[in-house]
Amino acid sequence: MSEDKKINVKYDASQIQVLEGLEPVRKRPGMYIGSTGPEGLNHMVKELADNAIDEVIAGHATKVEVSLHADGSVTVSDDGRGIPVEKHPKTKKSTLETVMTTLHAGGKFGSGGYKVSSGLHGVGSSVVNALSTDLSVTVKKDGFSWTQAYKIGVPQGLVKKGEPTKETGTSITFAPDGNIFATTDFDYEWVADYLRHQAYLTKGVKASVKDERSGQGYAFYFEGGIESYVRHLNAGKEALDEDIFYVDKEIGDGVVEVALQYSDSFTDTVMAFANNVYNPDGGSHLTGFRTSLTRVINDYARKNGLIKEKEENLSGEDCREGLTAVVLVKIPDPQFEGQTKNKLGNPEVRGYVEQVMNEWLAYYLEEHPAVGRKIVNKGLLAARARKAARAARDNIIRKGALEGASLPGKLADCATKDRSQAELFIVEGQSAGGSAKDGRNSFYQAILPLRGKVLNVERARLDKMLANQEILNLIKAMGVGIEEQFDMAGLRYERIIIMTDADVDGSHITTLLMTLFFRHMRPVLEGGHLYVAQPPLFGIGLGKKRHYVQTEEERDDFLDKLIEERRAKGTKIDKSDDKAKQAGIPSPQRYKGLGEMDAEQLWDTTMDPANRVLVRVRIEDAEKADSIFSKLMGTEVELRKNFIQSRAKFAKDLDI
Repeated sequence: MSEDKKINVKYDASQIQVLEGLEPVRKRPGMYIGSTGPEGLNHMVKELADNAIDEVIAGHATKVEVSLHADGSVTVSDDGRGIPVEKHPKTKKSTLETVMTTLHAGGKFGSGGYKVSSGLHGVGSSVVNALSTDLSVTVKKDGFSWTQAYKIGVPQGLVKKGEPTKETGTSITFAPDGNIFATTDFDYEWVADYLRHQAYLTKGVKASVKDERSGQGYAFYFEGGIESYVRHLNAGKEALDEDIFYVDKEIGDGVVEVALQYSDSFTDTVMAFANNVYNPDGGSHLTGFRTSLTRVINDYARKNGLIKEKEENLSGEDCREGLTAVVLVKIPDPQFEGQTKNKLGNPEVRGYVEQVMNEWLAYYLEEHPAVGRKIVNKGLLAARARKAARAARDNIIRKGALEGASLPGKLADCATKDRSQAELFIVEGQSAGGSAKDGRNSFYQAILPLRGKVLNVERARLDKMLANQEILNLIKAMGVGIEEQFDMAGLRYERIIIMTDADVDGSHITTLLMTLFFRHMRPVLEGGHLYVAQPPLFGIGLGKKRHYVQTEEERDDFLDKLIEERRAKGTKIDKSDDKAKQAGIPSPQRYKGLGEMDAEQLWDTTMDPANRVLVRVRIEDAEKADSIFSKLMGTEVELRKNFIQSRAKFAKDLDI
């Protein structure tokens, strides 16, 4: 850089900014609550409720209550010991004020007031305080109530001693700062789901939410804890046995709690938690669980002659087919990998879980031989299916059917080899496939037409899937493989777009495809690569031009606009009830299928990035998604019938 272009920037101590108290939270709120969108807003409730749940886990509280007020504020209450109010020896202020205004001040560091906790007490309370325009705390303890108010984290006076009371607990009411958050409208369903999970994970807690805005309310209490949770997760599946294995044991300096049950499903659902925090990527507790489960089932099968001497052991995958389990550990110092707590790192926990499972699952199987035999037989069937699937896959691979070099003949591939630009349209039917091929931009858009409805993989093992040509074509076109050969590095397209007719059959095909992705290609979903195209429902002719709308409401709104424009011009309006005649145009064309559009129309409405509407498929709640797929695509007809009947009011003018 030449001398005349150098920028003289002074960099000394004066350039270093020191943020005091709760200033860092307001400066970078996303670092503390994840985001300033709806998720971060709702997370504020979680921060306070987690502290209340920790009081329950510690044995000092029995209930947690959340109230969503009409004025936009929220109250979180418990009947625990109450935050201490006496003067803190270090800060020389009330301990309550210290907890509410100081980051990393609380009873969960070292050997404080909690043996186990889900978070760092003090961080949550002070963060909520910093991000609220107004916050008030009422503590009941030591025979009196104590209160203090804050604005944007700043105390509005000292802690005040109030009326005498025999009750104990903490109640915090806060109003989120609209200058920080994109929205201050709390999500009742989100709060209810969070409390339901905590009630499952904390035996005996009474968790409730009341929404004063709508009058809704719900209370949760599960005496069975995670045993009830497993029963909930298995709703919609046919259990191998009504009995649920459950164990809750103290070991080392922690507690191991496990519940499990097998069903007729071909997939497994194992949820691992540490101190009530869900760990989606597992960790040492999940490793210990899987290792011991496989060992105990094989030992039981050998001991009882269910696996012959020369036969190989069941694999871990075989032992987990149809398994639903919840593994919960409570330890004093959880070490999570990453800020999001996705994975538990404590190595000693693996041994804790293995020791409990080795002893108590083995004992359970000996005491319940009928259940043990069913579990082993389920594993043996899975092993035979796995071998059949491997043979089918090997045969397919020998023929080149899953190799990228041998793409399916039906695929009209795109020219670019740059995955970041490439799109794959999965199109229903040959006629729509033809229009899509003719109308696409062939440089970056590939077309794969499907013939009929694909296999419902919710009711099929891998060997049956690999015998289905439509599924094979899709796996082959995408390049990711399947099961143990699945590899996201092979994905050939940045966007996978399901494009089906806007009718019941089209919706069914979309659901079948989403079931395939959810059960066998979930990383594609989690990576944000799957989309559903939204073709227009109506085309409205305006001379040589055409206007497209997605819904009947949009059609009516557009026609009303045309009618008003004609009225404003003094044009004579037709007196019939036909809005199209009143607007002076031909009746809108209702598209029953993509095949009714020519190539140009399909490009203009559904494929052109400048005009199209795509819905990205995301997994916001994997547990809820799993339950819905089990109900809609599983074998239990009654559950599917009830699901449809409960939502019939949302369906209008179905094309059957």
